[in-house]
Amino acid sequence: MKNNLYKSVLLAALLMFTAGAFADEVIVIVHPSNPLTEISINDLKKIYLGKKKFFPNGGKVIPVDQKRGTESRKFFYGGIIGKSETKLKSYWARLIFTGRGTPPKVIKEDVLLKKWVADQPKAIGYMMSNEVDNTVKVLELK
Repeated sequence: MKNNLYKSVLLAALLMFTAGAFADEVIVIVHPSNPLTEISINDLKKIYLGKKKFFPNGGKVIPVDQKRGTESRKFFYGGIIGKSETKLKSYWARLIFTGRGTPPKVIKEDVLLKKWVADQPKAIGYMMSNEVDNTVKVLELK
């Protein structure tokens, strides 16, 4: 019993540390016309796991993803969504097989993803913070 409690506390501390590292390196972006300025981590998880099709303000959302193996994707899914590449692949395979979902569109690099989000008013994406400019809006995570 004590061992499980110790593991839970250690895991929670590790997740908090990982989420802090994520905030310094990877950012969430939307089209500049999007009225949102922030998004909850819970809403972000639901959007990227296909459980939510609308922004918190009611507008339709189109999530866009990084390709497998990129640092952006590792930080985003490991630190915020809470799924490894293997678990994420298994998750989507189940949803696709049962006809209950489609994974986000994949774009292979930050620059192209940023351009896609800048051209799509309903888009949401994530990227390394050093690539951001005024063509997109950065959302604060809450």
